[in-house]
Amino acid sequence: MSIDKLNLHFNEYFPLNAKERNELGVLFTQNSIKRRQYILQQGEVCRHFTFVISGCLRMYAIDENGKEHNIQFIAENDWAMDLSSFYAEKASQLSIEAVEPTTFLQIKHDDVLYLYTEYHKFDHNFRVIIEQKYIESQNRVLQNISSSAEERYEYFLRQYPNLANRLPLAQIASYLGITPEFLSAIRKNIVSKG
Repeated sequence: MSIDKLNLHFNEYFPLNAKERNELGVLFTQNSIKRRQYILQQGEVCRHFTFVISGCLRMYAIDENGKEHNIQFIAENDWAMDLSSFYAEKASQLSIEAVEPTTFLQIKHDDVLYLYTEYHKFDHNFRVIIEQKYIESQNRVLQNISSSAEERYEYFLRQYPNLANRLPLAQIASYLGITPEFLSAIRKNIVSKG
């Protein structure tokens, strides 16, 4: 069952009791989408926290020239949300799209707030999850301003060890802020060092 995967995920932080696990089954809904379908499009308000059961999503922005910039990849046992849009209840500047067919669990904004107030363990669990996302984002900014393209790619491989062969080269390159051709050259260089 998908909800069991979510329970196991929460067990990594502050394990839930039977009543708390029951709330998950009531408040989370399961959905599936095909490749290239969206759970959030730029301009919409992010109204859910999304937990990926299987598949992969990408979060990206489009600049004023129409160029896509991948911000994050979200695969199994990870969370997708635009925190700014979710908490401010304002239009998102980001889109979240399936890179592969994806099955996920979602919880609505009001239900997240309900869990925070009724069950302090959820407040703790989600705080840790959000802190981890913030640290990920901070590390990404540091990588972008202080590392070479090859170092950024090696960091990507450490951060997403199971995704390098699942993602299109162009999307990885976009995430790294380089061209697909340059990424191809970096990969060849790494293999030759081998």
